Formats: sequence, C-alpha cells, structure tokens
Amino acid sequence: MKSEMAETMNFQVTGLGLDKIKLDSPQSFLDQEEVEEAEDGQLLEPEAWRTYVERRNALQEFLTSDLSPHLLKRHHARMELLKKCSYYIEILPKHLALGDQNPLVLPTTMFQLIDPWKFQRMKKVGAAQTKIQLLLLGDLLEQLDHGRSELDALLESPDPRPFLAGWGLVEQRLADLSAVMDSFLAMMVPGRLHIKHRLVSDIGATKIPHIRLMLSTKMPVMFDRKESVAHQDWVSLRWFVTIQQAVPEQFELRYKLLDPRTQQECMQCGIIPVAACAFDIRNLLPNRAYKFTVKRAESYTLVYEPWRDSLTLHTRPGPPEGLAPSRLGKLGLSLTTPSER
Repeated sequence: MKSEMAETMNFQVTGLGLDKIKLDSPQSFLDQEEVEEAEDGQLLEPEAWRTYVERRNALQEFLTSDLSPHLLKRHHARMELLKKCSYYIEILPKHLALGDQNPLVLPTTMFQLIDPWKFQRMKKVGAAQTKIQLLLLGDLLEQLDHGRSELDALLESPDPRPFLAGWGLVEQRLADLSAVMDSFLAMMVPGRLHIKHRLVSDIGATKIPHIRLMLSTKMPVMFDRKESVAHQDWVSLRWFVTIQQAVPEQFELRYKLLDPRTQQECMQCGIIPVAACAFDIRNLLPNRAYKFTVKRAESYTLVYEPWRDSLTLHTRPGPPEGLAPSRLGKLGLSLTTPSER
C-alpha cells in the first residue's frame, strides 16, 4: 500500500511546513454557494478538477489506511504496555571461536567470564537506553497524532485551490509521516545494547568468546481483578502475564494494611515469594482495606522495571460484636497456596 502511494504521489521528504497553506486563513473558506460551485467543478477547469479529486482521494486513502484512527489507537495501547514492561539484558554468542568443538557457548558459562563490575555498568547503560527509547517512541507517536490532525484539517477545507497550490507540501508531509511510522514500528522492538568496552576480562585463555548484548522485554505481571477477591479475614489473589515464559517464573507478592490504627496492626504486612500465579493470604482483619502489589522476583539481568501492578481489596465485615470470638493474639499470619486449602 505504501509503495503504491509513494509511486502515485512521488513522495519527497524535505520538511514539514504544512502551515504555509494557511488553512486557518479566512480567504481559504468560501460561502455556501461557492462551496456548491466548487463541488460541481465550476471553480476549476475540468482537468484541474479531476486532479483535485484524485489527490483528495489519495489523501483520504492514506488517512484511512496508513494513519487510521484505529491504527493510532492500537499504537497508543502498545505504547502504554511498553511503559509497564520489564527490560532485561540478554547475552548471546556472536559466533563460535575458531576450532571450538562445543556446539554452543551457553549464557550461564559466559556469565562466569564477564567482569561483574563491568556488567553492572552495562546494566546502567541498558536502563538509560531503554528510557531514551521509550521517550523517543512517545515523541514519534505524538508526531503521528499531530500529522493526522493537520491532514484532517486540510480535507475539511472547502476551497480546492489552496489544496492544489500546496500539494507539494502535502506530498512532503505524507512522506515524512510514512518515515515516522516506519521509525516507530522499528523502535517498538528493543534492540542491541551498545558496548564501548570489552566485558570479558583477560583470563589468560587462548580463546575469549565473542558476545553481544541485547535488550529483551517481558510483558507486565497484572492482577486478575475478576478472580482476586476478599473474604472476611483472608484474600484470594490471582495474576497473569500476557505472554507466558517457557520457564516457570518466580514472583514477589507484597501486601500491607492501609491506615493501621495500632502498633500491632502495623505488623499486618509482608513480602512473599511465590512460584505460581495464585496465592491466598489468611488471618487478615475484617472490614479493612489492604493494598497488594505483584512483580517478578529480582533477576541479575534486570535493567529497568518502571511499573508494578497494585490492587486494593476491602475485607468483608465480621459478625456483630459480641457474637464473634475474640481475635486477640490472632494477628499472626497464616499463608497458604490454593492447593493447600
């Protein structure tokens, strides 16, 4: 679709400058009678009118396919998802050393060869590169939104003459937006991590493995808000990852009582390692609000994790006072997985 439009419009990227058309100028708008005449082709020669219709249709086609509101909405959703992802360094071999009989140099083996201090520096570089990439993606998406608004305003102009006179600028704008879209799509995938210094120290070996570092992305961990429910003195929590990893993951679940009223109630909090996507926390206080957060367990290769999901649940009220047994001394925690219930 893009290549066909490029051939039709002979795109040339020379800048923006769509404001030179002066769409907001009063002279660009005609009264109703002149609009009707323009629609009948009476303001232009027949050949010019045909050119106007063809170019207007081409612009409309671009806005309904390459830059449609639905497509931009999807990109905004993907951008919001990337802001919630976790980013890691992935170590891969560039190629096998000459004469190496091993079929692969495993990342676990390479970790033993990498200088730990240099690797920590690279993690900081990876975090900075990820932040910059997310900022650039946001800027590119803003350019696409603004460009569509400009072109929409151009289509709404009732006078065909400024449209034809400024068609060169329109072509430039379309080509520019196509390039912005290509850059946006290419940057959606984390790329190679740039290395300035050698990570493997001199180990006296005859063959030092050649490695490359890549930034990888893991989808965010999010609570299942339909399945996570609070009872009178316990909660049942469920969470999920959009794209499950091949290897089972470890998670870190945190909880705390909101607005504790006594020193003893301040102890209603904790950090729980979990090797599943479900967990029950018991012996909570009735009719109280608790905040829960979940994320992946810490990893040596984690470089950037800007977001973690949180959920607030309110336990149900207990029976009327005088009917329930005393809860004194029962503020200790009893933690069970659903399989142990």
